Amino acid sequence: MPERTSYEPGTPCWVDLGTPDFASSKEFYGRLFGWHAQEPVDPVTGGYTMMTPGPGDARPVAALMPQTVEGQPVAWCTYVSVTDLDAVTEAVRRAGGQVLMEPMDILDQGRIAIFADAVGAVLGAWQPQGFQGAGVVNEPGTYCWSELACRDPEAAKAFYGAVFGWEGETRSDGGIAYTEWRNPGGPPVGGMIPMGEEWPREVPPHWMVYFAVADCDAAAALAGELGGTVHVPPTDLPIGRFAVLSDPQGGPFSVIHLTG
Repeated sequence: MPERTSYEPGTPCWVDLGTPDFASSKEFYGRLFGWHAQEPVDPVTGGYTMMTPGPGDARPVAALMPQTVEGQPVAWCTYVSVTDLDAVTEAVRRAGGQVLMEPMDILDQGRIAIFADAVGAVLGAWQPQGFQGAGVVNEPGTYCWSELACRDPEAAKAFYGAVFGWEGETRSDGGIAYTEWRNPGGPPVGGMIPMGEEWPREVPPHWMVYFAVADCDAAAALAGELGGTVHVPPTDLPIGRFAVLSDPQGGPFSVIHLTG
């Protein structure tokens, strides 16, 4: 269902972007996806700004935040909904990950932590209270998928099985082994692709965020016109057509027109 008021534990529920040029990012994503920036409600959040599908729609779809640390990578972060954040961070440590941000209260909205997994990719966890996550997903201009790219899929399977209880179901699709993450007995909640020899060695393991679009080719062309970069041009997949892009500050993300 596109409209969401809650998320099952173990399900990605939110994405945000840390950017060194907040005004430029707001302009880029506003024009690319039609997002409207809400005014930050509290100075404690440091300019953390909710984005909605438009000025007449209050449903949050993502957030932008100004970076305060010079040299910090520009990247989208995915957050997984959890019921016990302290238990999750302890599981991260036991499974060989590193906690980058210890559990922290965000007003009365929930608790947040950020970690690097056992293969070096960064992910967030969110224990909801007042804020559950994105109010709408899987529609054009909204978040629809997160995908881990790494060089040791088996280590990733062991790590996320221990931390979230995920099961990794791998199949061969066009000669590429693709893994879908699932909560036991549930639908897919994310994906994983292996980083083979065709990947430049300097590209680190990472979680890629996907946004749904009505027209992949048009979205990729517009991103280029707005100062972004097209890294993988529009390409057909069994479930649709996707492209890998980055914004003018270098933040990578993907867009996909879902047909399957």
